[in-house]
Amino acid sequence: MSTGAIIAIVIGALIVLALLAFVIPRMRRRQAQAARERELSRRREHEVERHRGEAETRGLRAEEAEQRARIAEKEAEVERAQAEAHEARATMHERGLADDELMDDRDRDGTRGDRFGRDDDESAPRDETVASSAMPDTDYERGRRDEARDRER
Repeated sequence: MSTGAIIAIVIGALIVLALLAFVIPRMRRRQAQAARERELSRRREHEVERHRGEAETRGLRAEEAEQRARIAEKEAEVERAQAEAHEARATMHERGLADDELMDDRDRDGTRGDRFGRDDDESAPRDETVASSAMPDTDYERGRRDEARDRER
């Protein structure tokens, strides 16, 4: 072989070694960066799934809490209505419009004076026009009066 060919081979080998010395580290860096990006992408997806799952769970809990709140509100309305009904009954008793509820059957049939020491004439039923003008009639109150009239007959 000639000296020129040997020099050309050596120079070619040096060029290839120089290229490999620069290219291989760059390729490794690119591979490492690609691996980091894949790992980061995987972690992002994992966090997205975790947060969406938590959001769904909390949304369901919020809906349940809202449902419980609606139920509690309805229960409060019922309690309020019952309190108002009791207050209305107290007012009726206070005005003497519900005395028939306080008397037993013997008091109603006129065999003796009522519990309040009145004679039979005084324990006669009140005029219903006075009672109806003081408070509006409810089905319950009308039923009570009808029952009282039926018992008197």
